[in-house]
Amino acid sequence: MIGDRSARRCAISILAATALCASLIVAGCGESDSATTDAADTSEQKLFGTPPNKVGPAPPLRLDNYLGQPVNLADYRGKAAFITFVYVHCPDICPVIISNMRAAQEELGAKAKDVQFIAVSVDPENDTPEAVAEFLKARQMTGRMQYLIGSRPELERTWANWNIVSKNDPKAKIPDYVEHSALVYGISGDGELTTLYPGDFKPAWIVHDAPILAAQ
Repeated sequence: MIGDRSARRCAISILAATALCASLIVAGCGESDSATTDAADTSEQKLFGTPPNKVGPAPPLRLDNYLGQPVNLADYRGKAAFITFVYVHCPDICPVIISNMRAAQEELGAKAKDVQFIAVSVDPENDTPEAVAEFLKARQMTGRMQYLIGSRPELERTWANWNIVSKNDPKAKIPDYVEHSALVYGISGDGELTTLYPGDFKPAWIVHDAPILAAQ
């Protein structure tokens, strides 16, 4: 049960790989990420998300969700998709990301039909269907987003496609230490990787950007 593992701690390494972002930002759980600058709070920007170095087609993403149903990112063309890489026992930034996605979804109202939120596991051993179901229920996201899981080989192929880091350190002082990339990737309606958001993004940024991305 998730509640029984509240002592778990993680370390988040927010890595925008060179194919996506020029800078490398490393943060621990609970720390703020500065990947999006204060300029994102001005009305002069068309999009609040930070563009990657090169805007282009999003990498492939095909996995089963925690219910055993196949999910293919390509099936969400015409919608804005926001993708993140998390795990259920992370006590800090991952729950924040999912909770902020819920807040954005609620603020979008009727426009939420044109938005898809997707989480991909970085902890194949512990992100079981039961654990994921409990995690989503606790954050009122059951049936409102996709949470993709799989075997380690399946997920490692996905991580490689998206330049995601996921590392377990058995020598770490913190139990079940997991270092992983914790960005949110904004995908436009035509399937382009268009924007990047830090793990501590503001829901209002997604509310603003989602309709623009969906229309692209």
